[in-house]
Amino acid sequence: MGILNKFKKKNTEEKINEKEVSKKEEKIIAKEEPVKKEEKKISKIAAKKNAYRVLEKPLITEKVTDLGMYNKYAFQVSLNANKSEVKKAVKEVYGVEPISVNIVNLNGKKVRFGRVSGKTKDKKKAIITLKKGEKIEVYQGV
Repeated sequence: MGILNKFKKKNTEEKINEKEVSKKEEKIIAKEEPVKKEEKKISKIAAKKNAYRVLEKPLITEKVTDLGMYNKYAFQVSLNANKSEVKKAVKEVYGVEPISVNIVNLNGKKVRFGRVSGKTKDKKKAIITLKKGEKIEVYQGV
């Protein structure tokens, strides 16, 4: 019987040690929470940077200015951007919720300079439709 008592004592000692370890872990987790708040701030900054990578530049042409009557704006976007990324980027940068986003892939044109032939860059254009009454100030400084 004495042998069995030794095993019981070891088990109770292990349980006590586990409780102490779990209390220490709780304190460590409580200390890590303020760090998570800082990470949220950093993630907002990162999201804004990503938004500017998706939206390369606003397009200002005669056709696009005519589309302004229908609350439509055009932007040149990165080649690997999709509709949902463009929608999030417009919301992040301009603070406006788009109704719809249409994307057009534009292939580069073949060009030639003497005997040297080549091709211009491929582009991607996004046409964004907004609700009535909302607008984006694109033409500042143009």
